[in-house]
Parts: sequence; structure tokens; C-alpha cells
Amino acid sequence: MSQGTTFTQYISALAAKDSSIPSSLLISVSNACKLIAKQVEQGALAGIIGSAGSGNVQGETQQKLDIISNDILLQACGKEASLAAMASEEMETIYPANAQGNLLLLFDPLDGSSNIDVNVSIGTIFSILKKNHAGPATEQDFLQSGKDQLAAGYVVYGPQTSLVYTTGQGVHMFTLDHETNEFLLIKENVQISPDTKEFAINMSNMRHWDQPVRRYVDECLAGVEGSRKKDFNMRWIASMVADVHRILCRGGVFMYPWDKRDPSKPGKLRLMYEANPMSFLIEQAGGASVNGKERILGLPSEKLHQRVSVVLGSKNEVELIQKYHLGT
Repeated sequence: MSQGTTFTQYISALAAKDSSIPSSLLISVSNACKLIAKQVEQGALAGIIGSAGSGNVQGETQQKLDIISNDILLQACGKEASLAAMASEEMETIYPANAQGNLLLLFDPLDGSSNIDVNVSIGTIFSILKKNHAGPATEQDFLQSGKDQLAAGYVVYGPQTSLVYTTGQGVHMFTLDHETNEFLLIKENVQISPDTKEFAINMSNMRHWDQPVRRYVDECLAGVEGSRKKDFNMRWIASMVADVHRILCRGGVFMYPWDKRDPSKPGKLRLMYEANPMSFLIEQAGGASVNGKERILGLPSEKLHQRVSVVLGSKNEVELIQKYHLGT
């Protein structure tokens, strides 16, 4: 389709050819994110910057905008007839919608919220699954493998507000036109270069990493004098949405690995709300995504707030890191 096609037009045209595409719910999510974008833009002017003085189910401090964004998604999508229930990183259990619906929506309402106060890019991540039985949804219905996702995507609130999504038919990008309040198509079938000279990781945690990650980063830092024979740049925004968006635009590797500070936790990021949807996007764009040893989209989902290590991005680099973890 031509540049400038609205997201509603784009997704409706696809759904006319393929009834499995959850077009109405995707449009509801996009409309919710427009409302979140307005709240993000207002920030301190609306008195919504700073801590809410509460914690989420993971024990993390909630920002005011975390709660506002969560409520916007619940209200904007809860009326959708096809939606059976929702699950959020900010809520302990599921939120029922329409008992007759056959779709499930998972979301991180405001990823990277530690960046709110300093005006750095943040975003909303979402994933859509199919409910496989009649009647009201249960928490068990959400525990599906990432490869079973019907759709996934994110909206990044930055210099531009951009929506990126996939339904398993490539990755497509839209930018919000504030004059018309419509997401307009800017790029179809995004592809990630298999090779890169950029990696993103929180270097302050280096002393806690396992040996395979240390080996890879040490080789990158060695530059042209090292075994990789090329110089690397390091980027770290502390917002998964922003880091993944950069990778989709120009390649790179994003890593949030296991570390020894809490050996019982397999990772920091949430499988259902962050790792699965982002892995779906990355694979659809020709990249790869693993937890170190295994493909993330093949991992079993065992609980709603399950954590996981994440390495994703340019395929050749991810496969090299995976080989280091496998000892090959």
C-alpha cells in the first residue's frame, strides 16, 4: 500500500482478505495509544510526572503514567466485542472483558517508565492471542507459546509517535500525524541486517554476567584489534521499546541477560508482555531472538508474570551469542 495510508485503512484491507487478522482489536489498541501519547506529551503540565507511591505485582515502583496508561488500555479495549480478557504487566491477574469474545490481549502499558521524568523515549508493548474454548477466559488461557501469537507490536512515544506491528505477514511501521490524529504508513516489510556494529546492554551489570555474555561484550570492546576485527558502538536507552525500535530501523543487538545477583530468576524481562511480542517482531523482520540457548518463541509459558533472559536483533550476532551459551 502507498505511504500515507492510515493504520485503520491498512489493517481493514488486510482483514478483508484474511479473517484471522484481529483488525478491530488492533484498531482499538492503536486508538488507546493515541490517548496515552497525549498524556505523555503533557507530562508535568498535567501533573502526572513522578512516582504514584505504589508498587506493581513485581514489586517495582509504579509511575503515575504507568497507572494512567494501564487504565486507558483497559477502558479503550474493554468494550471490544471480540475481546475475552486482558492481562497487564501492572496487574496481578487477568481483567475480564466479553465472555463471548475469542481474543486475549496482553500489554506492558508503559515500557521504560523510569525514563518518564527525563523525557526519554518510552512505549507501549502489546500481544494478541486466541482463546481456544467457549466461555469466560481464565488465566490458563493466556499461557500460550509465543509462536501462537496472532499479532504483536508496540508504540514508541519519542520525537515521533510510531506504531510498529506484525500479524505474521511482515513488520510494518506507522507514524502518528498530530494534525489528523491518524497513524500513517511510512514503511512496509521492515528487514534487519544480519550483521551489525552496534550492541545494547547495561554495562554497569558487567560484573554480574555469565561468561558467554562477558565473552561476547569483551570481543566487541576489543574492536579492530580483537578477534572480531571491527569496531562496535554501544547503545543503551533503558527502554526496551526504544532499543528494539532502533534495531528495526538500523540493526543491532539488544541484551538483557541472566545475572548472578538473583540466580533463581531466569531474567529481568517478562516473557508474556515484553519478550514474546518483541521476539515475534524481530523474527518477522529477519532477525533472531533467544534466551541464551533457546528460541524465545518456543519457550513454554508457565505463569502470567514469568521472567526470561533476552538476546535479540541482527541474526548473525544473536546466533554467535547463542553458540557461546551452548559451548559450541
